[in-house]
Amino acid sequence: MIPIQDLLNRIRWDPEFSKSEFAVGYDDHVAKRIAKVPFRRIHFAAGEHFSFDAVEDDGTVHTVPLHRVREVWRDGKLIWQREPRALEGGPRRPPPSVG
Repeated sequence: MIPIQDLLNRIRWDPEFSKSEFAVGYDDHVAKRIAKVPFRRIHFAAGEHFSFDAVEDDGTVHTVPLHRVREVWRDGKLIWQREPRALEGGPRRPPPSVG
């Protein structure tokens, strides 16, 4: 599976690939769910390689460490999913390969 940093960079810098609509799902520890945010509402600070800022529907901004990213969606289809942690239980459906 492609590392999340590489996939996010491809979305950011590959003009052909980034023509699609992307969303990122990350662990929201407060709400105890996966929060899904459109990629257009994600901001990368210059020089920051370990997190991004996500602007939620209500305008609040959360700094999200890359290790909390769980899913990436392209045009409504799951294309990347982090392996579940041992404490999360059984396997989830495998995502299709990025292409």
